[in-house]
Parts: sequence; C-alpha cells; structure tokens
Amino acid sequence: MLVPLDPIWQTDSHDMPKPNYQFEKRRRELDKKAKKEEKRRKKLKSDRSSAPTPNQAPGRAPQT
Repeated sequence: MLVPLDPIWQTDSHDMPKPNYQFEKRRRELDKKAKKEEKRRKKLKSDRSSAPTPNQAPGRAPQT
C-alpha cells in the first residue's frame, strides 16, 4: 500500500500547537488596564473642566 508523502495527509491532532493561555490572559489584563486608565483620564478631565476657577469659591457667584 502506498502512502502519499504530502504533508496534508500526515497531520495528526497532536501536531497542532497548544494554545498559549498565559499570553491570552495577559493580553486581556492589559486591555482591561488600558480601558480603566482611559476611563480614569476621561473622568479626571471632566472633573477639571467642571471645577470652579481658583478665584471663585464654590457656591458663590463670580465677582464683577
């Protein structure tokens, strides 16, 4: 019986590379950290824009 020498015919399930779960987990963690940092920056930016000016006390009308 002749067996073809083509590599397509010689693949087994154990020849497949194993998934790298540590890499995937680290990638998810980095994505989560970046998203959290972006959210923090956005909040900080909005807090700064809504904060009163230094010469204006909170709860008082601006002086004219």
